[in-house]
Amino acid sequence: MTNHYEVLIIGGGTAGIMTAAQLLRQNKSNSVAIIEPAETHFYQPAFTLVGAGTYDYDKTKKPMSEMIPKGTTWIKDKAISFEADKNSVHTDKSGLITYDYLVVAVGLSYDFSLVPGLGEALDKGVVCSNYTDPKHTWNVVKNFKGGTALFTQPATPIKCGGAPQKIMYLAEDYWKKNKVRLDTEVVFATSGTVIFGTKEIAETLMKVVERKDINLRFNHKLVKVDGENKIAWYELTKDIKAGGCIIMSGEDEKCLDEAFQYNYKNVKVSKKDGLYGIHYDMLHTAPPSVAPKFIRDSDLVNDAGWVDVDINTLQHKKYPNIFSLGDVAALPTAKTGAAIRKQVPIVIDNIVNLRERNKIGSLSYNGYSSCPLVTDYGKMVLAEFDYTGKFTPDPKLKYMLIKDSSKEHWRLWMFKKYMLPMLYWKGMMKGKNV
Repeated sequence: MTNHYEVLIIGGGTAGIMTAAQLLRQNKSNSVAIIEPAETHFYQPAFTLVGAGTYDYDKTKKPMSEMIPKGTTWIKDKAISFEADKNSVHTDKSGLITYDYLVVAVGLSYDFSLVPGLGEALDKGVVCSNYTDPKHTWNVVKNFKGGTALFTQPATPIKCGGAPQKIMYLAEDYWKKNKVRLDTEVVFATSGTVIFGTKEIAETLMKVVERKDINLRFNHKLVKVDGENKIAWYELTKDIKAGGCIIMSGEDEKCLDEAFQYNYKNVKVSKKDGLYGIHYDMLHTAPPSVAPKFIRDSDLVNDAGWVDVDINTLQHKKYPNIFSLGDVAALPTAKTGAAIRKQVPIVIDNIVNLRERNKIGSLSYNGYSSCPLVTDYGKMVLAEFDYTGKFTPDPKLKYMLIKDSSKEHWRLWMFKKYMLPMLYWKGMMKGKNV
């Protein structure tokens, strides 16, 4: 027997739970189901704080059974394939499930084959990631005794692009307070060309980099990790200018190409087969991220492997009764919970209008996302931006007596550590408009 639902949601993360909760809270549907195999739901934005030893890991998780909104059918199973022409989803154990409207909100998967050696080294010894095991990150940070502390990220899209650098700022602060910093060089290597894509935020972060004496290495694409010898190998993503170099040679400092380095530090670097290998004593990175395999293998994706939706309506470009939001959607903005908060009302409005008027609504998603960038224990910057990269601060911040959220502020730290988790659990996950 085939089960049928008016709205079928794949994924029990932030996007899936929030969509179901708002549909039911607003009485927009009485037939909603979520396909989700996991037993536990995590509040992932707190993982940075866990990795810095200032948040309890157990407070980041709740049983999925408590998170599924009342009135929603929980299909505790894996979706394995689609028959979009027949409005059907195949599951691992529950058979065929049909729908009137489908919401694809499955999040990301990790593909360690994209960075050979990383999977074998990650979460062991001195290699860590807040994305996979923030408790191990904290063990690495607090046990670090000096040397080269390398913070980096792959060139793939990742959850919250600012996350790989905010743990760096907190770790540096911890080492300074514990008298390890004088024996440490902190390096941030990225395939990007700037510290952050929004001008106002970048200006503040460069001041943080100066204050903390951090070496930035741009145009560095992480391609493999040698865990045994503690070397992260990089491909350079642009040509070195004539007469320039990446590594200082002798006493001639004029050769350094500043498109690749800011605030140069003489850490050990090897060169082999056209790659540059930074030797590290601890390494924090994000895992290379892709859409789950059953999504990539479907006809729902674009050439890059993400669900192919209109960036303003979140409606699938081929199948009008399919929508996607959150990390798996092909949207040129940061993959964050804050983005999802703005995406969910668009999806719901479009589903309701399709059902009642046979055309989508007039709401448009402008690419809003936000990235809370903690810069010290007790300080934070709040980066809010749209598709154009324009700084778009929330007017409600004035009620917290914050005039400029592009500058470091202790109230923003309090917002991150105390208010946002409460808004998440008691607001967003309950379908409230926060």
